[in-house]
Amino acid sequence: SLQEAQHALALDYGYRNWTDLTNRAAALGKANTSQGDAASIEGEPDAGDQQTIEFVGNVLSESVKARASDIHIEPYRGSLRIRYRVDGVLKDLYSLPESVEPTIIARIKVMADMDTSEVRLPQDSRFHIKIGEQEVDVRVSTIPTAVGERVVLRLIPKSIAPFKFSDLGLLPEQQEQLKEMLSSPNGIILVTGPTGCGKTTTLHAMLASVNTPGINALTIEDPVEYLIDGVSQIQVNPKIDLTFANGLRSIVRQDPDVILIGEIRDRETAEIAVQAALTGHLVLSALHTSDSASTVTRLVN
Repeated sequence: SLQEAQHALALDYGYRNWTDLTNRAAALGKANTSQGDAASIEGEPDAGDQQTIEFVGNVLSESVKARASDIHIEPYRGSLRIRYRVDGVLKDLYSLPESVEPTIIARIKVMADMDTSEVRLPQDSRFHIKIGEQEVDVRVSTIPTAVGERVVLRLIPKSIAPFKFSDLGLLPEQQEQLKEMLSSPNGIILVTGPTGCGKTTTLHAMLASVNTPGINALTIEDPVEYLIDGVSQIQVNPKIDLTFANGLRSIVRQDPDVILIGEIRDRETAEIAVQAALTGHLVLSALHTSDSASTVTRLVN
């Protein structure tokens, strides 16, 4: 429950209860406000900065342990709300005084090597953390609002995936239907749905099920979220013009049996994917849609 999560967070910080923690956060916000907006993390941090560092680290740790896919930091008049998304549903973690917002956002920006002085324009970046034995890539997106900067952190665990169909929550008959489709030597299978619904996990479970010693499997992804032994995985890099379409063109010249495309984002990629499926390859990919019925409309458009 929310109360249990708040109590656990307070204990992690060495406080007796949630009220003590929020009182300390309020005091931190007042201290930072009195020091001005330059409450920076450059050089040796003072006690307030160290508390911010520990606080942000703990938010990340708790979110990873809860298997959250995203963390939302949302400023409102009088408060700062932090939520995380678990199994596709946003859940309140806690609410803090609005005065702590500048230092929390500044800490995240420093971790992501973003411009801490820029609060008027959206920014995007990423950083890497390790929590216990779990390595996690964190994608950061900030956007200015009328009452402060809003931040969303996308948590992408790095792991060796032997995913199984039984891990996906599919009924036995659904698993059999999926295995039958994957037994085809060619064609295209699309996993569709909204953000955070498990498309990537499903794709990698499908790939793992067909990844045998006699198969040549390659992927083009952005980013490579799960590492699979025996599969050549390529990371999209627009800075050097390694897009989905360009990467896919090269993949089809690598004698592939199975091709996984992390996402079909444009007409060019869709055309190459369909052509690959028609010329003897099994293609697995994902589309962002509101529901499965929207897939055809999305492809046509």
